[in-house]
Amino acid sequence: MSNPFIGRYAALSDEPFIVFLVGVTVHQPLAIRHWLPVVAAMPPMIRELEARPEKGMMSARLFFSLPSIMAVQYWRSFDHLEAFARAADDLHLPAWKRFNQAVGKSTIVGVFHETYLIKPDSYEAIYVNMERFGLARAVEHVPATGKRLTARRRLGGDNEPAVITPE
Repeated sequence: MSNPFIGRYAALSDEPFIVFLVGVTVHQPLAIRHWLPVVAAMPPMIRELEARPEKGMMSARLFFSLPSIMAVQYWRSFDHLEAFARAADDLHLPAWKRFNQAVGKSTIVGVFHETYLIKPDSYEAIYVNMERFGLARAVEHVPATGKRLTARRRLGGDNEPAVITPE
């Protein structure tokens, strides 16, 4: 059971950060021995990163939309993300090598990632009666008032709310 914050909140970061989407899509569900190791590699990597905040991952959450599984991750910088991806003593690099050896160019399972560099004042987020979710789990969670009241204001512009919301 979640514990929502009642009211309107925004995510706030004065520093650039990375949004990293990474996932797998199972193309041949009956080929379990080929795709299960790929899918099973994700949760331990996330746990490793959560236990070691100095690695730079600020938050992660898994989402299931079968036949795909995706992790949405927030990182302090691309340098942190790349260092983790290439570090021989972390879980990712050996898993990446195993994937290439075991699955290679097979169509059994696919892997994807997307990396976005987000700069201050180039994003907006709103959470109404929600627990800390998404970006708000990774950065400061602040009341959505004043310059954070509307989407345009959160992006650095100015306007009036289209709908009056309770304060």
